[in-house]
Amino acid sequence: MIRIQESKQIVEEEKKKQSKSQTSDVIVYEIFGFEDQILPFSLTIIDTPGYGNTEGIEQDVIVSQRLFDLFRSVDGVHEIDAVGLVLKATVNRLNDRLSYIFNSVVSLFGKDVEKNLVVLMTQSAVGTTEDALEALEAANVKCARNEKQQPVHFLFNNCQNKDRSQNEDRSQDDIEALEHSYKKATKGMNQFTEFLQKTAPQKLETTVDVLRERIRLTACIQNLQERVEFIELKQNEIQQTHEGLKKHEQEMKENEEFTKEVDEPYKDKEPIGGGMWWLIFFKGAVCCKVCEENCHFPGCTMAPNPSWCEVMKDGRCTACTNKCPAADHVKEKWRFVTKTRKVKKTLQDVKDKYEKNKGETEKKMSLLESLQKEMEDLEENKTHVLDEAYEHVIKLELIALNVVSMSTYVHLDFLIQEMEKKKDTKKVQKLREMERSQTDKGFLEGGRGHESVMYANAVRCSGFSRTSLQEMRS
Repeated sequence: MIRIQESKQIVEEEKKKQSKSQTSDVIVYEIFGFEDQILPFSLTIIDTPGYGNTEGIEQDVIVSQRLFDLFRSVDGVHEIDAVGLVLKATVNRLNDRLSYIFNSVVSLFGKDVEKNLVVLMTQSAVGTTEDALEALEAANVKCARNEKQQPVHFLFNNCQNKDRSQNEDRSQDDIEALEHSYKKATKGMNQFTEFLQKTAPQKLETTVDVLRERIRLTACIQNLQERVEFIELKQNEIQQTHEGLKKHEQEMKENEEFTKEVDEPYKDKEPIGGGMWWLIFFKGAVCCKVCEENCHFPGCTMAPNPSWCEVMKDGRCTACTNKCPAADHVKEKWRFVTKTRKVKKTLQDVKDKYEKNKGETEKKMSLLESLQKEMEDLEENKTHVLDEAYEHVIKLELIALNVVSMSTYVHLDFLIQEMEKKKDTKKVQKLREMERSQTDKGFLEGGRGHESVMYANAVRCSGFSRTSLQEMRS
């Protein structure tokens, strides 16, 4: 069972004082040895830290990565009986933050987990849960349904922090209230146990595919953004050269002296925080030495070298331009960054570049025609990588309960902007439908719950500028 909650109280209050890295990680509890008692089976409980907390989107991405590591490891968890969304029974509407939390959780799983996804209602001393159920319906949270087409839910009100001793200061009403709470909790547990016995456990192959596809989509988009930036800078350099040649075309016929200063893009290496963390986790960027591109940053924490990284498929990278072999990649404490420098070009420099390695059909081209062709080739490459990213999104739609998570929302915005430049109306329409489905749920607004931290992390994780993210807010 996976227990997803807004705040957790499984462990003693003292343990909350321990290090942040320990309390914020996904924890697996094994409960066994009571098979001949009231509980006739063992339990494995996966407890996740809260979504949408002050650590922002980056922490939510880490939770997703840690669940992925758990589900795919040989000695990990390969099937689940239930995923529990914890909700107060007194809620009459899901605020933006709760909507973000629940929809973020649902986005982690494959469509085949829907019948195992249930609601655990706490503080259920109230006589009815209709408002809470209506709130779930209004937020369009996907979960198992009963014969009335209501979300499958179980009530709990065990008052675990209250003193249950019958001391002199406790009134009869208090004692009766505690007894009522105990009976309600027992009834809820019995109903939940009955559900677990009747519902077949769900294997997690599709969920692992969903989590892997999200990793590859994120890597693809981040790589794409950097490639688009480099392509546009390269196009600017070519345009400057083109304009210079055209302007001095007549002078060059008479005198071949020609010099033009242009902004030349190039790749440099930038140090990042990396190395080992907790002895088994390896931080760093996976970079292609051939393409000079960042293929996965931050990289898979459990991948000590590029061949273990999830952006690799059948021994080749799914992100870099040439889909190079894993052997052409490194995982180090640096990443590639694009910079520009002022460079003076002579007519001979331009000739040498565009006449070298010319094909037979290109030998008769003028310098201006060669420059124009390179511009067109760069644009074609840009279209190709955009289509690759779009295919990742479409695959997620086929297998994921929710296609969009907060981490992919900024990716959709970027893809829409670029597809609009291409005037690809059909794909733009499809992406906008996905975007609207999450906006209608309050998903985006919930993800902005702690704006200063959330947006700082979004800038760092997504590659967007702070300005572009602020524009999304309006």
